[in-house]
Amino acid sequence: MRCDIRAMPRIRTTGVPVRMSLSIAFVGAGPTTIYTLCALLDEEILPGEITIFEEQPRAGLGTPYRPGWNDPAMLSNIASVEIPPIDETLIAWLERQPRARLVRLGIDPDQIDDHAFYPRLALGEYFLDQFTALIARARDHGITVEIATRCRVLDIAAVADGLCLSVAPTKGAPYQSRFDRVVLATGHRWPEEPEVRPGYFLSPWPATALQRIPAAKVGIRGSSLTAIDAAVALAVAHGTFIETDHQAIDYRLNPGAEAFDMTMMSRKGLLPEADFHHPVPYEPLAICTPEAVNLLIEEQCDTLLEQSYALFKQELLRADPDYAARVGLAGLALEDFADRYFAERVATDPFAWAETNLAEARANYAAAVTVPWRYAILRMHEVLALIAPHLNVEALERFNRYLKPVFVDEYATVPHVSIERMMALHRAGRLSVTALGDGARIDTHGRESGATVLCNSEREHYPVFIEATGQRPLAIDTFPFPTLLEQGVVRDAAEGDENGPKGVAIDETFHPVSEHPAARGLYCLSIPYILGRHPFIQGITSSHDMGNIVGAELAKPIDTPTI
Repeated sequence: MRCDIRAMPRIRTTGVPVRMSLSIAFVGAGPTTIYTLCALLDEEILPGEITIFEEQPRAGLGTPYRPGWNDPAMLSNIASVEIPPIDETLIAWLERQPRARLVRLGIDPDQIDDHAFYPRLALGEYFLDQFTALIARARDHGITVEIATRCRVLDIAAVADGLCLSVAPTKGAPYQSRFDRVVLATGHRWPEEPEVRPGYFLSPWPATALQRIPAAKVGIRGSSLTAIDAAVALAVAHGTFIETDHQAIDYRLNPGAEAFDMTMMSRKGLLPEADFHHPVPYEPLAICTPEAVNLLIEEQCDTLLEQSYALFKQELLRADPDYAARVGLAGLALEDFADRYFAERVATDPFAWAETNLAEARANYAAAVTVPWRYAILRMHEVLALIAPHLNVEALERFNRYLKPVFVDEYATVPHVSIERMMALHRAGRLSVTALGDGARIDTHGRESGATVLCNSEREHYPVFIEATGQRPLAIDTFPFPTLLEQGVVRDAAEGDENGPKGVAIDETFHPVSEHPAARGLYCLSIPYILGRHPFIQGITSSHDMGNIVGAELAKPIDTPTI
């Protein structure tokens, strides 16, 4: 996941921090909490007490980087140079690790590089070490810190002097605890047991659940990073990737696994493209800038999407006139751009395209060449994301349908090794990719295990079927803290419109949009419940950006709410 991060040492306050008589609870202890805590500790005004609640046995890892949840072969899709530093950069952390620890994490100690993509489990240990250092720093500042692991927060209620959490520890009696402020950073939401019906998996996590899948015909809905994670986890369960320097990756099937076969399927039937060379931090845009888009937002016009798309086209033309001419940019309406953008890939075998694209990406890295149109679209995704919370329901649907897929395609490029592995599986006859189009139907409630795909008048049964399309926005009725809903502290982003965006309505500082006074002490950073209005707010850099905003907010005095 790419974003414009500032990979440089953090600037900390030089004075002695002032402590307030204030208590803060974090619900969740992954990267979002870590970056928020880091930003808070850099402020001049600090709380007196911090409590961090985490359901898992260890705090500081986060679901995407947790052992057991991820297979050791799964790679992150963010280069080390793009990961915002905490107490130190990822590279600095890697360089001071014992060689044995790096080898255990699947990292060659002699191949540490700013642009490398590292295993997710390695990032988990990095975050864990940074979390530990932050807790020590907080205590050095005189803050009382409690880390409540194996504790589930069952509910939250507004009370006369703050917010009351109902907590259920794995061991011991349930209890309640009051806080002045609460940060919801519960991260991605997946079922602990993904096999919700025989052979049908609602997600590819935890990866340990996929290891029990026999060598069989497997359908995977999705063809991007989440689907690649599923394919890699299954592949290493039934065979081995042979990865040798300067040689194409091969895949060797285990004896007795001859029935192993995977099909990825998505609407277009495309593989993601390979990570491409570009400057970090991002170079500034000239036309489609945050300032220009914010001016449009301030005008509160009904044509915000159309005017923003006009800026997008002007910036793309300026960045790469040859590309603009090749795709006929001047004549492309908003509804036509994505079709033209994907047209050549849709018309080409996905593995043939992947081979060509990978070769181009490698050559460009070697020559330090940046493809101008790619880089322009990559940078503009953050700018155009600014309009999403301000679009009406119809315009938001058009944004998600016609622009979002293009932006996602550019910022969700994947490590070169991931593409190589997919090509190796395809050469070994173990992986295919198919396009479902718009009219396909997937029946997951049949008598047989797995699912049956009905597409173009054809019927294909998969004894094992895995949903691997990534985190989706969740509706307000699944929000895990019902009393906040009943009290009106948290409100539905859809505002009763069945076609509206799912999740929780939040403002620019992540407070729930509500007239209830307790909303000023609550921050909602839980990804599934803010994705509806903030479609790109996923990944490490989003955790960093949200953390910076909320960390600064937590250091501001507020009046105690009265109910």
